[in-house]
Amino acid sequence: MRTFIDIQKRLLPDLLHVLQKRYEILQSIRLAQPVGRRLLAQSLGLTERVLRSEVEFLKKQALIDFQSKGMVLTADGESVLEDLQGLMGEIKGIHMMEQQLKTRYGLDEVTIVQGDSDQSPWVKKELGTASVNCIKKRLIAQNIIAVTGGTTMLEAARAMNEQFSDGKDIIFVPARGGIGEDVQMQANSIVAQMALNTGRTHKVLYAPDQMSPKAQQSIMKEPAIKEVLAIIKSANIVIHGIGEALMMAKRRNTSEEDRQKITQGQAVAEAFGYYFDEAGTVVHKIATIGLQLDDLKQAHEVIAVAGGASKGKAIHSYLQGAPKATVLITDEAAAAYLLSEEK
Repeated sequence: MRTFIDIQKRLLPDLLHVLQKRYEILQSIRLAQPVGRRLLAQSLGLTERVLRSEVEFLKKQALIDFQSKGMVLTADGESVLEDLQGLMGEIKGIHMMEQQLKTRYGLDEVTIVQGDSDQSPWVKKELGTASVNCIKKRLIAQNIIAVTGGTTMLEAARAMNEQFSDGKDIIFVPARGGIGEDVQMQANSIVAQMALNTGRTHKVLYAPDQMSPKAQQSIMKEPAIKEVLAIIKSANIVIHGIGEALMMAKRRNTSEEDRQKITQGQAVAEAFGYYFDEAGTVVHKIATIGLQLDDLKQAHEVIAVAGGASKGKAIHSYLQGAPKATVLITDEAAAAYLLSEEK
């Protein structure tokens, strides 16, 4: 028997389009509140005229309120948005996509957030929130959580609060050293923010992510570095991003010699300093200080987080070559690519 939603899709497709648009407006307001109309219109890709009409309707329904600093959700708006999340997932077939990805890549769990993080900033925030919820479900009495850097991990840190720890012991540690990017996106800064937001502790790794083999051998003899590395390698939860190969090589200021190896190997993905081709084969590895792929075997939970249509090829590559990926957290656009037959 056809579900009511299936019938709506056939008879009232415009209604579903309006529902999705208003859902995205409510979602964006919740994540950015208080937010002005102009900024919200830009983030959603709508004209101010169209957005004005929509938010006035939502105001009449008592779902949002206009304040001097911008728009905010009301209590009713929060409740309606929470109810809508499950409904929108059913409308878009999100739950079915999650099951298909679990089967296709042999994953323990898949979480898909709606939208495309390449297009909508709020989707990346949702990836961060989903990451926090995923970790929270996996906490045990004593935890060491290793975290990589990047914008999505930064959103995860921002989504954490004191309720996250739920009375459990937690040490946040960087999965690797710094890579010469924006300081706030480095793993050291992110674990510091996670610890601050949750009232727990953290360790830092004062070492560049990559250096010459000779310098690496020397620095790894330092007692302070050895102590932190031992803690990092004993992490029971690892949460990390997946990068596009050439973009990560650029962020690392990789040498021309290494770039040529990455290009000649036709690498499309990067994680932990390993570069993978489309088949998931490691075609190049740079010497890094921190977690290695083999170290993932020791962790009880490994959570890979990446989204956006532009990351589809990289995610597909990594999932084929990774020694262990317990959980994948991604968005709708990347999931659609992963389930397509055009990879």
